[in-house]
Amino acid sequence: MKNFLKILTIDEYSLTPYYRQLCNSILQGIDEKLISENDTLPSINDLSIALDISRNIVTKAYSTLKKSGVVNSVPGKGYFIANVNLDRPVKVLLLFNKLSSHKKTIYDAFAEELGDKASIDFYIYNSSFNFFKKILSEKQDKYDKVVIIPHFIDKRDNAWEVINQIPKDKLILLGKLVEGVDGDFGAVYEDFENDIFNALAQLITKIKRYNSCTIVFPKNSYFPTDILIGFLNFCKQYNCDYDIVSDLSKEKILKDSLYITLTEDDLIALINLLLHQNLKLNEDVGIISYNETPLKKFILNGITTISTDFEFMGKHAAQLVLNNSRARIKVPFNSIIRDSI
Repeated sequence: MKNFLKILTIDEYSLTPYYRQLCNSILQGIDEKLISENDTLPSINDLSIALDISRNIVTKAYSTLKKSGVVNSVPGKGYFIANVNLDRPVKVLLLFNKLSSHKKTIYDAFAEELGDKASIDFYIYNSSFNFFKKILSEKQDKYDKVVIIPHFIDKRDNAWEVINQIPKDKLILLGKLVEGVDGDFGAVYEDFENDIFNALAQLITKIKRYNSCTIVFPKNSYFPTDILIGFLNFCKQYNCDYDIVSDLSKEKILKDSLYITLTEDDLIALINLLLHQNLKLNEDVGIISYNETPLKKFILNGITTISTDFEFMGKHAAQLVLNNSRARIKVPFNSIIRDSI
């Protein structure tokens, strides 16, 4: 009997559900000729003990593969490989810099669009260039497509060198085009500089109600400086007084000012300061928040947002995978006006 523990693995650092990792391991074993037709799989109990996972995870993995015709079972004898001549799903390595509500929207749209036509191994590299590099060096050769959201806090100037090592027929960039990454690769990207400029220009009538505009741009942030450039271009073209701050805890909120926040933490900090200073939203101070999330519809009767269409991003990234396309698609950027301005 084959030693399946050398073939079937669980990676605790991956955000891919364990049952899906187990399915992917079996399919990869078949693809690499390590698992053959009629091979008997370990029992649910033995595999759950060996991999230190619950029986339910193994049961769900075997049931999933049974539905697709890869695995079958015989009462009293267990599970076995029934078919190795199936169309192999596209293997995707998906790398996000962090988890957030809008990243979840991207992932959900991406996974839904792919369906059963692709298997996804999902990792978060916490905006760390070194961790990102480690994941790529260890794993990229095992995948048909490498899909990356490339945002880094450290060593960001070196990112292009590592990304350029990925074969361009595999590479799909999401959210950001990295300067220095060359060749013919797929992308679903944001134009940060022009996006914020155009979104604020559409809101100019409401923005002009305020005496000044302040953007809260945190230090050591993964946010691209293109956002700042677009903001500054807007303020200069429309003759708006402006300020750039990095830490709200050191600021006094000014009456008749408009504030633009990029992070959820800064949005909450700003609201706390308003309440502490007895300032009224929309009357004394305005707020625009970067990136739409469901809760912003309800906070203080609604926070105005300027935001990428994250569902569009995930869906069209999946289409690039399925069509083996190297197209570059610009993501729509929208304004949602609520009572905060």
